[in-house]
Amino acid sequence: MADQRLVRGARTRHKIARHGVDVASLEGLNGLSIGRLAADLELSKSGIQTLFKTKENLQLAVAESAREEFIKAVVRPAQNAQPGIARLRALTERWISYIEAPLFAGGCFWAASLPDFDSRPGKVRDALLFHRRTWLALLAGELHRAVDTGEIAQLDMDLTLFQIDAVLNAANTALRLGESDAASKVRRAVDGLLVPPH
Repeated sequence: MADQRLVRGARTRHKIARHGVDVASLEGLNGLSIGRLAADLELSKSGIQTLFKTKENLQLAVAESAREEFIKAVVRPAQNAQPGIARLRALTERWISYIEAPLFAGGCFWAASLPDFDSRPGKVRDALLFHRRTWLALLAGELHRAVDTGEIAQLDMDLTLFQIDAVLNAANTALRLGESDAASKVRRAVDGLLVPPH
């Protein structure tokens, strides 16, 4: 009986956190409330309170759920591509798909959540920042490989990474505003940064 309760509790926790990702992608993590999630999912507020204890714990669980879903949808499929330029393009293509047919209701979870926490030290900011740094490190690794193997010309790594990140985030905003050509602009912009060696 105790095992079944634990399994049920884990399932309910996962369901709440995953729905929380959709809410946060629309309204930011500060838009989350136990009352809102209880009403949306037809659960008791006290049941959600028992599972998460605090709003911060709920926000952390939601951020982790978003990270897991992102890895499944974007990162893992791209690992099938050859390291270097092919994998870098696969990562950017998967990211475009992630916002074009949104994985989360409001588009990019981090674009919606980071502005609320970028100047607020604490565990939630740390969790969001960890994901961002991990993602950028992944792109940087493939960029380095592409340069080291001579697939693309020598470039300013930090600047190129900043530009790719900026273009991807701009595409998220553009698509949310109905600019349907944003994905093709991203592809052209990234192609312009990855210049073959002379």
